Amino acid sequence: MITKLIAALITIAVLYGGWNLFLYWEKVRDEKESIRKEAASTVVNGESLQGMPQNLDQSLRAAETQGALGLRNWLKTYGYLVQDPRKAWIELDYCERVARDDPAEARRVFASVRNRTGPTSPVWSRIKKLAPTYE
Repeated sequence: MITKLIAALITIAVLYGGWNLFLYWEKVRDEKESIRKEAASTVVNGESLQGMPQNLDQSLRAAETQGALGLRNWLKTYGYLVQDPRKAWIELDYCERVARDDPAEARRVFASVRNRTGPTSPVWSRIKKLAPTYE
């Protein structure tokens, strides 16, 4: 009789432990899935960011075709009209283009963008990606 009781208690303990292990596994799987979905949804491109009047799109595209000099002149002319996060994205584009010719300028602009942009910004992942190059 006691052996049957012990066997029943062991069986109940094993089933309870198995159930808790299953619940833990589901929790971990759901967390990984939500992280994957969040990462996929945070893929950002410059055109999707807010902060720039639409009437400046065409002039920005023209400046981008002129390279670093065109972007620098565009930022000097229209930069005050553009707000973050779009402005930060454009300045990071400028950093990448000017880095070969003027690395000090690229580091200066990158530091400016990094200092005013926080981890909640949609541009933050790009800043973290470029940080080893410009710091």
